[in-house]
Amino acid sequence: MPEFKVVISDPKTGKAEQLEIKDEKAARLIGLKIGDIIDGGLFGKAGIKLRITGGSGKAGEPMRPDIRGGIKKMALLSSPPGYHPKEKGGRKRKFVRGNTITEDIVQINTVIVYNE
Repeated sequence: MPEFKVVISDPKTGKAEQLEIKDEKAARLIGLKIGDIIDGGLFGKAGIKLRITGGSGKAGEPMRPDIRGGIKKMALLSSPPGYHPKEKGGRKRKFVRGNTITEDIVQINTVIVYNE
């Protein structure tokens, strides 16, 4: 069964909270993508909406929104997430994950969505 650490960030206060999700609750997250909005009731936070902003895999590789699917691949990067160039125009081939949550994901980053 899948197991995830979910980080919930609040942009208004600047604070973050980490929760561990297991079994059936975690299984409901599989197949979701970066940018999807989920109900906070799944994590015991009734009445709030959460947007998935990223995550990381078992080996620490970051999820990238521009790579489709739940794959791992080497990609030539010139910007975050996954690579922060020291010089302008710097590029490097790095190991990254796709934008879909699979069982190989360890951490899922979310942010609270406010209706403003």
